[in-house]
Amino acid sequence: MKFLSTTAACLVCLAPIAATARSIDFFSQAPIHTDAEPVKGDNPLEYCNDPKTDILQIKSVDLSPNPPLPGQTLNIKASGTLRETVDKGAVVLLEVKYGLITLLKQEADLCDQITNVDLECPLEKGDMVLEKQVDLPAHIPPGKYSVHADVLSKDKKRITCLDAHNIEFKRTF
Repeated sequence: MKFLSTTAACLVCLAPIAATARSIDFFSQAPIHTDAEPVKGDNPLEYCNDPKTDILQIKSVDLSPNPPLPGQTLNIKASGTLRETVDKGAVVLLEVKYGLITLLKQEADLCDQITNVDLECPLEKGDMVLEKQVDLPAHIPPGKYSVHADVLSKDKKRITCLDAHNIEFKRTF
């Protein structure tokens, strides 16, 4: 699952946020507006809670192209600092939505997933830089997608929590 690989690569996690919704428009997709803090860099990511106590302190995440395009290679460059070692047993709680429809909701072992981005557990305390290329499928249904990822240590401490809202793939002719 390339979407899961990308999420694990960025070590992005998500958590509930207080949000206020716009009025419902039955003929289009209305986003939920939040006052979430954006992740530094060229990306659609936001922290789902205050990241000050997270184990992973993200310095920046850059995606190219941003937004991602079907059939193209997505280049990911991320940097950050782990405040403590992340051992086996850490999990990624991932939810992917197409508009209001949940496409994927799963709990995955972080250590199993990060092998897709050439990392392995334990992730040692300290600075890290990740550079990865992901080939996106050419046929991604057009529409707006949202991703929520909450990453927790084996002791249930938050590693990070991120949201990406309204990632739009347009129809290609």
